[in-house]
Amino acid sequence: MKIYRLHKKQNLPISIDQAWEFLSNPKNLKTITPEYMGFNILSGADKPMYAGQIIQYIVTPILGIKIKWITEITHSLDKQYFVDEQRFGPYALWHHKHFIKEIDGGVEIEDIIDYKIPFGVLGQLAHPILVKPKLEEIFSYRTQKLEELFGKY
Repeated sequence: MKIYRLHKKQNLPISIDQAWEFLSNPKNLKTITPEYMGFNILSGADKPMYAGQIIQYIVTPILGIKIKWITEITHSLDKQYFVDEQRFGPYALWHHKHFIKEIDGGVEIEDIIDYKIPFGVLGQLAHPILVKPKLEEIFSYRTQKLEELFGKY
C-alpha cells in the first residue's frame, strides 16, 4: 500500500485573521479551484467551519467525469489549523492538513496532503502520469489565485 504526500507552503502579506476568514470558509474553495474542475458545493457550507462538519462537492477532474466528493472537517483550531478528510470520493485515502501561522509581514500557509490512489498497482502506475501532475497543477493554480487576491509576499 503506497501512501503519497504533497507538501506546499505559501506566504501571503495578510493578517492571520484575513487568512483564517478566507481559508476556513468552504465557499471560498471554489474561488481557488481551476474552473475546469467543475467544482460545486452541494451541501454543508452554510455554517462557519467546525469539527464534524460534512461538506459535499461535485468535481470533474478528468474527461468531464463528475465525481461526488464528501469530506469531513475532523479538526479545527481557530486561526491555527484545520484538517479535512475524504469520507467518499476519488481517493482511497485523503487527509489534508491546513496550517496557518503568523510570520513577519504576513502569514505562512502550509498544506500537507497524505493520499492513496485506488486500484492497487494500476493506481500506482497512474500516479506519476496523471494524479501527481494534476494535484501539482491544482495547487499551482491555488498559489497564483491567492496571490491575485491578496498580493505577493
